[in-house]
Amino acid sequence: MTKHPYDALLVLSFGGPEKPDDVIPFLENVLRGRNVPRERMLEVAEHYYHFGGKSPINDQNRSLIEALKAELGSHNIPLPIYWGNRNWHPLLTDTLKQMFDNGHRKVLVFVTSIFSSYSGCRQYREDIQRALQELGLEEEMSVDKIRTFYNHPDFIQTMAKRVSDAISELPEDGSDQRRVLFTAHSIPNAMAANCAYEKQLQESSRLISEAVGIKEWSLVYQSRSGPPQQPWLEPDVCDTIQEIADHKSAQQIVVVPVGFVSDHMEVIYDLDDEAAKLSQNVGIPMARAKTAGVHPGFVSMIRKLIEERMGITTEKEAIGKYGPSHDICPIDCCKYEPRRPAPAQPID
Repeated sequence: MTKHPYDALLVLSFGGPEKPDDVIPFLENVLRGRNVPRERMLEVAEHYYHFGGKSPINDQNRSLIEALKAELGSHNIPLPIYWGNRNWHPLLTDTLKQMFDNGHRKVLVFVTSIFSSYSGCRQYREDIQRALQELGLEEEMSVDKIRTFYNHPDFIQTMAKRVSDAISELPEDGSDQRRVLFTAHSIPNAMAANCAYEKQLQESSRLISEAVGIKEWSLVYQSRSGPPQQPWLEPDVCDTIQEIADHKSAQQIVVVPVGFVSDHMEVIYDLDDEAAKLSQNVGIPMARAKTAGVHPGFVSMIRKLIEERMGITTEKEAIGKYGPSHDICPIDCCKYEPRRPAPAQPID
């Protein structure tokens, strides 16, 4: 029997409420130690209540795990799959304890985040280290994160298909004045200054545009949550739509949430609700591309990344200007010094 360097896969995600009573405790976990006004937290809570108090991210992660089980099984990769979250149940610490109790000692981690930043990469690594310390398992258990995949050809082709599908929803009339807006979660400028977030987003957007044959595109941001006086990445997606309307610079808009793995709350509220309503109000037809989600090409890509790290293949696929990302992050990678939040707390 072939001996593999890993004995389990952990899908590590952000987490989200399952019911209305979870919303405020979940958001308190998310915002613990951060300088976010309470009124902003309550405003975000209303987004969840608008959709019944349940985040779609949980069911999407369950679907991804089921798709991965089938994909790994069909390629004879014997890794049981577990699920843990940063901010809600199943919490990372609880999942790692369960994995250890089940006999797993060498864990490979797929984080549901595409691009390099403190919140999308380094903070997850800190979460893992903190959880191992809390459990007293630093010397007993190794937990390694799969590399960033923003320029993997399968991700680019998956998103190109998603964009093409969205374009097909719009009428042919006006297609010569179509504007494509790639969106990602805004982050503080100070965080962006110490990571490759913007560069990677620009590269993914460029590669997808080339694959589809798009000439007019822009990278915009959404979902900022910090205090108003703190500069975050701009422009905002809704500000950009309004500007397009004011200048009559496009007759159609396609919004592409390139910065997100799945259609979770920030995608469906900020884009399907706010951006879509604005586009309707200003009289510009808008289509929103789906995220990668459980598209077979995306699931296949995750399997290939697992095979890379397990040594089943030596090929590290990447296209574009920058080549494949590192497997092991440098010590100063995505460094950022916010006020350190405490670990997410279980709710009795």
